[in-house]
Amino acid sequence: MALTLLEKIKVWLFKAVMGVFYGLFLLLSPRRDALSGKKLPPVTNPLLLVSAAQLAKKIRRKEVSSVEVVQAYIDRIQEVNPLLNAVIKDRFDDALQEAAQADKLIEQETGGEDVLEDRLPLLGVPISIKESLSLQGMPHGVGVVSRRNFIQSTDPPVVAYLKRAGAIPMGVTNTPEEEVQVGRALFWQEQERSFGIGSDIAGSIRMPAFFNGIFGHKTSTGIVSSEGEFPPCSGRHEEYESVGPMCRYAEDLLPMLKIMAGPSAQKLSLDTKVDLKKLRFFTIPHDSGSFMVSPVSKELMEIQRKVVQRLEADLGVKVQEVRFPELRHSANIWLSCMDLPDEDGKPPQPFAELFGEPGRPMRPFWELMKWMVGKSDHTMAAIGVSIFQALKPFKASTATFDVEQKESLQRKMEELLGTDGVFLYPSHPRVAPKHHHTLFTPYDCAYTAVFSILGMPITQCPLGLGKEGLPLGVQVGAWRLQDHLTLEVALYLEKAFGGWRDPGAS
Repeated sequence: MALTLLEKIKVWLFKAVMGVFYGLFLLLSPRRDALSGKKLPPVTNPLLLVSAAQLAKKIRRKEVSSVEVVQAYIDRIQEVNPLLNAVIKDRFDDALQEAAQADKLIEQETGGEDVLEDRLPLLGVPISIKESLSLQGMPHGVGVVSRRNFIQSTDPPVVAYLKRAGAIPMGVTNTPEEEVQVGRALFWQEQERSFGIGSDIAGSIRMPAFFNGIFGHKTSTGIVSSEGEFPPCSGRHEEYESVGPMCRYAEDLLPMLKIMAGPSAQKLSLDTKVDLKKLRFFTIPHDSGSFMVSPVSKELMEIQRKVVQRLEADLGVKVQEVRFPELRHSANIWLSCMDLPDEDGKPPQPFAELFGEPGRPMRPFWELMKWMVGKSDHTMAAIGVSIFQALKPFKASTATFDVEQKESLQRKMEELLGTDGVFLYPSHPRVAPKHHHTLFTPYDCAYTAVFSILGMPITQCPLGLGKEGLPLGVQVGAWRLQDHLTLEVALYLEKAFGGWRDPGAS
């Protein structure tokens, strides 16, 4: 669809402003350290190449001890964390003690493997917890300077369910200050993931999963509790936010979701057998063109076409290409819905307040001047998004129009998909960008964010590596409460395209 003259002017203005910001950033930002160009060492311990489900089975059968597995993960974290800064606080000593207790419990169990699997399906398996979710005894600062010394005293329900299933938290993983920028959108786009849980209101599960070549599932809204997260929900954010699993192997997604959902798992059809040949498949190649969002790269469009071809060849189905003009407004839909007040008319908490908690709000323009001389405690992304919120640049549409577009898209999606339809959609317009470059394409998250607003289940699936050796992927979506459909397609795509690839071996 061709751009109008006004849209072309907006494109030029948007790119010009982002270009100026990028130039200033390059000029004033500190140089990256000597570690930045180093490559991750390859995985050498075979225990690190086994899915959580298979690890749990091996531990129950005493083929390997939980202590051995946990120690293997400790060794790997200590090997790569100086390069990644992914784990900001570990609990290795406690984890080893809990692993020893798990091994002892297995020795004492008289009911057999099946009893253990039913009662403690993740017994002895290590997991990571994103710092935005609280974990007893661990920091819960979420990258906010004023919360740097905050230690959590309790576990939220989702973590408690996982612990009750026998999982062993290894520590909390990095949540940069930038992630708080969208109030509940803990999504900023530069993280490393292997196996754990995250939250998603704009793409915080799916974008890191895509950039790192793993699986990430955004559940249907309202299924997995978000209690214990920071920042807490405000405005209408509870309608959009979702907590879900992030895994290297597709077979871990469904059992993880079952545990994380607790009693709400019964709202989903997770035990229903899915026959892929009886599903209706659709592909949406792009958002039809938005001046706020980067165009989808050729290699990502090509890999989605290959998925279509493979589905048709393997399953004998016809994948129908569909387009929704409303998707052009995805960024504005997300921005407007995130700004909506709650039922009592109270608006969402401003970013500047969140960055200042529990003290006074951040003053973004003052912090920008301080940042230019290296004196600000805040990141450029946090400062920039606070300024963007104050000025609301480049957003010409009204909230009423955006909500109408959202409702229209919602109706069309429900009518199209029903209870047996799934669709393909790019996970992001580009492969993983260089460090900090996402600051200057802030609305590319629209490819994931719009489905958070719609409350739909979406699974990001890795599809191998592209020409630069970076992960490719696609989103698989369905209508609300049909999570089992996207999870089954994820299993198929893992077999068809190879799933996760060891970055150190690439």
